[in-house]
Amino acid sequence: MRKRSGFTLIELLVVIAIIALLMGILMPALERVRRQARGVGCKSNLHQWGLIFAMYCDENNGRFYSGLLQSFGRDVAHGDWWRECMRPYSKDKKMWLCPTAKKHRSGASVDSMALARDPYDAWRVPVSHGGDVGSYGPNGWMCNPPSSMDTLWGRGPGKDYWRTYQVKSAYRVPVFTEGWWVDGWPRDTDEPPAQGHQTPTIGGQEMRTLCVNRHSGAQYVLFADWSVRKIALKQLWTLKWNKSFDTANPWTKQGGVQPADWPQWMRSLKDEF
Repeated sequence: MRKRSGFTLIELLVVIAIIALLMGILMPALERVRRQARGVGCKSNLHQWGLIFAMYCDENNGRFYSGLLQSFGRDVAHGDWWRECMRPYSKDKKMWLCPTAKKHRSGASVDSMALARDPYDAWRVPVSHGGDVGSYGPNGWMCNPPSSMDTLWGRGPGKDYWRTYQVKSAYRVPVFTEGWWVDGWPRDTDEPPAQGHQTPTIGGQEMRTLCVNRHSGAQYVLFADWSVRKIALKQLWTLKWNKSFDTANPWTKQGGVQPADWPQWMRSLKDEF
């Protein structure tokens, strides 16, 4: 009589165990590849924004937008001041979204403002203001307000605004970056968010609106020389956000910050990339 050939139960279990082991080894590697791909996509988006901002400035004598919207006949709540100016240049909505935060998932009313609720969420503005969804926001200090104004929406003094990309050490001056909300005016006295996994309490601390952990302790930043770099979250306090921004403030090594000074969630993050 012929003997039937086939796997025994033990052989089958061994094969399953080997497959499970290989999957356990490969899955973290695949996740790293996915994270890297999303980072490449985010960097590519910001490169495109660099071209857009360069085009806008070149068409306006090297100057950025004023931060006002009288010509649009509407108020500037919820970041309208830059979104309306840039809309004719950026019709592809995918460019408004980091690949790690592609949509807003909050259950809030569609006609209410909504910050991102976690690092992988996107902000959303009310339908009455366009209903835009995005993951990025500008450094408000790049605006070019009228010389007669000493503050812009309560952020001043007027002498601190860059107004143009043609500035000294432009590679250290942020123009556009990732964030929890549509814009931000960071100051050197701003403190880091107490937590990194949920919407930070803002309260005038606008660095918190632009400090978002989407890329393993880092985020991508477009600078005034139109370069894009990956910046460690702790490095945000070393950048020149406005003309008076002290880059030796207490949250920098030069200013004497110690590892234990950072919120718990930031202590293990890299100091720089």
